[in-house]
Amino acid sequence: MKVNEFIILDQFIISRYTMAVLPHHLHGNSYAKVVEEDGEYVVKMRPLDIIKRSCDYYGASFRGRRDGTRAVIGVTHKAPIAIEPLNEIYVFPTISPNDSRCVWISHLHVYKYEPTKNDQTIVYFANEQSLLLDVSYYSFMNQLYRTAQLRTKLSERMEARERKLQYVFRMDRSNGWQQR
Repeated sequence: MKVNEFIILDQFIISRYTMAVLPHHLHGNSYAKVVEEDGEYVVKMRPLDIIKRSCDYYGASFRGRRDGTRAVIGVTHKAPIAIEPLNEIYVFPTISPNDSRCVWISHLHVYKYEPTKNDQTIVYFANEQSLLLDVSYYSFMNQLYRTAQLRTKLSERMEARERKLQYVFRMDRSNGWQQR
């Protein structure tokens, strides 16, 4: 169904093409507006529910991802979420995820950002779209850096694991694939 040029969906899973998930009110209901590289959708779910469902879809719970963030970088409040690290799907909340005004931003798509005179932040995406956020520049920058830290640490861990597996593989091959 289309309303005011928006396609309305019952559910949604975040992908590499998702740039932001915002709260959206339609006919007295609290929904989400999803901004993708190629368009925008209204989804009959709250933004946090989309984040949680996306975590589940990729094989981990939201709580597990949040606990993982705490274990990896020590962040407990407004924690960035690694929805699917192998595909670089990392999102961060602009304010408390439980606040109905919370916007989730995909770290992958942020090109630049700048403050406004009204203590807000304009974020520019790589595809030249922009979004005005009701969050201070310094708060936005802090969230962006926390997410970068999470991405870096998880990437380093995945690469270290891959190097270890390559080493073990080479050792097995040099031994002529002997049975153990």
